[in-house]
Amino acid sequence: MRGGFIAAALSALLLAGAAMPVQAQTPDRVPLLMEGKQTLYERVLSRPGAVLKRAAGDGPGAQQPAMTRFYVYARSDVGGAEWLEVGLTARGRTDGWIRADQTLPWKQQLALAFTNPAGRDRALMFKDRADILSIVESDKPAEAAAPILQTVSAGKTDPRVVSIEPETYVDIARKFYLLPILSAEETFSGTGHRLRVLEIASVSAQEDAKPAPAQDRKALLRNFNAAVVFVIDSTISMGPYIDRTREAVRGIYQRIEQAGLMDRMKFGMIAFRSNVKATPGLEYTARLYADPVEIKDGTDFLERVADLKQATVSSARFEEDSYAGVMTALNEVGWLDFGGRYVVLVTDAGPLRGDDALSSTKLDADQVRLEAQHRGVAIYTLHLKTTAGKKDHDSAEAQYRILSSHPLVSQPLYYGVDAGSLDQFGTIVDSLGDAIVAQVNAAYKGEEAAGAARTADPDYTRSSQAAAEKPEQRIRLDAEMLGHAMQLAYLGREEGTAAPPLFRAWITDRDLADPAIATTEVRVLLTKNQLSDMQQVLQSIAQAGQASQLSPTDFFSNMRSAAAVLGRDPNAINDANATKLADLGLMGEYLDDLPYRSKVLDIDQDIWSSWSIGQQQAFLDEINRKLRLYQIYHDDVDRWVALDKGADPGEMVYPVPLDALP
Repeated sequence: MRGGFIAAALSALLLAGAAMPVQAQTPDRVPLLMEGKQTLYERVLSRPGAVLKRAAGDGPGAQQPAMTRFYVYARSDVGGAEWLEVGLTARGRTDGWIRADQTLPWKQQLALAFTNPAGRDRALMFKDRADILSIVESDKPAEAAAPILQTVSAGKTDPRVVSIEPETYVDIARKFYLLPILSAEETFSGTGHRLRVLEIASVSAQEDAKPAPAQDRKALLRNFNAAVVFVIDSTISMGPYIDRTREAVRGIYQRIEQAGLMDRMKFGMIAFRSNVKATPGLEYTARLYADPVEIKDGTDFLERVADLKQATVSSARFEEDSYAGVMTALNEVGWLDFGGRYVVLVTDAGPLRGDDALSSTKLDADQVRLEAQHRGVAIYTLHLKTTAGKKDHDSAEAQYRILSSHPLVSQPLYYGVDAGSLDQFGTIVDSLGDAIVAQVNAAYKGEEAAGAARTADPDYTRSSQAAAEKPEQRIRLDAEMLGHAMQLAYLGREEGTAAPPLFRAWITDRDLADPAIATTEVRVLLTKNQLSDMQQVLQSIAQAGQASQLSPTDFFSNMRSAAAVLGRDPNAINDANATKLADLGLMGEYLDDLPYRSKVLDIDQDIWSSWSIGQQQAFLDEINRKLRLYQIYHDDVDRWVALDKGADPGEMVYPVPLDALP
């Protein structure tokens, strides 16, 4: 197995420039098309040690950073060796020639991201496909992998293993790394669970690379801190809960002050109501009362939230703009200053959906949840099931369960408070605060939070919990799991953990000990041009669908017209056998063959015509919510990565989660 982990940022290896011979730009030149594609150009990734030369086979050249992406413009055979003429961009400028055997073909811009390793075994990366399949397809994969994992975790070598996932979490949203997926296949484990076996590549350690100096993990943990931001409904009827939340925070601050943890745990508060244009007397839609970054102590917090009171007028309808409050917390709080990141939503009403005219965000639970995960924030929802909102309870709970879903816990971080009981609400808030204080206190002593939830409590398993379990017990167990995960993420940032320094290997996307747990997730590296194209297509579908609601039989003909306006393949547009949106080539070949099933592209005329007006509108509303999310991606400059060293701004990429695709 090759070495340990390099601490230098992997992005620096990807983006660091190397002197390259520059060829003249020829505007009419375009890269070679991938086999079987009409719009996708052939791309390769440079292997470690790849040299770029002025001409095929010509003398010395410039060594390139490993995993540099090039477009292929031409091929040539020189002395029995195949050479590729390559360029960093697809705009007609070539940069030189590389031997084909010094590159890897990259058919799709798919990359792998590790999930947080809390609650599961570290992922092993195998040298050969046969070795990993022999483990996966054995009768007891966990037992077959256990001795290998034990050996490699101890720093010893196993000839079958190239490397192992880092102990701590590498957050791709904060420290971009590239683990290109070269190939993928679905199979079943010996226990009957479906999983994927993936061939990946990465940057190899340089021969002279020096490992980062070991850091004292206990010392690092002593600096671990946490922020809890309450996002509270401040409409009529919420006064007692606002007061009880203040009381809970006052008590927690007293305890953390006694423990000497005042600089380790901070609280914030955001209040939300609804649309002020519809009801001006509401004063605000969402307001930040206390930013945890600025809070000095408990007295400071209480002074800042002293003026927070319930509204004096009723909103236009029972639902409130909960997502405006949560998005305010995600966007306006300085989460980077904290290791533990928690939002606690408190409301007795359901949220305004993204398609509601009163919604200020135009987002739904799915999109808000993805934004929270991007920032490493866990969202708890305390849903006050008061008698007044009885008709709203089921729909509100369904939305809040989606909002509060988290990949590391078996159930959503959703807590219904029966009849809006103030006592039960207070118990839950106190329990959550106590659990987080305990984590911070343990970290201050140099102790890691309780590990995997399945080992934190002998009666607790990730896959199920007793239905009769008390909320305060479940909130403690969930907090233990999340606390462990957030500490791993914090340690990963502080230690400068990088992705494993492997070159090429095979990995599974599920934990062999518990296949219900994902070890990796797929990201699609969409360019700005592709994201803009996807936005245009979805806008066209939304417009065609809206126009077809009064005449459903016109939907597909409207989509043919939209495809023509977008410049899609005339042969596909005019094909009488084209029955689905996918057949029109609408979405572009960059989404072909991805490991997900598109809800949009499977729509055909029969499905559309069979839907009621309400079903059609729900479909269009979902498209509009995706468009809003893509606009957030587009506008957030910090999320975009240049794989070509900035040569072409349109070729910058964003690692889009599969869940965010249409």
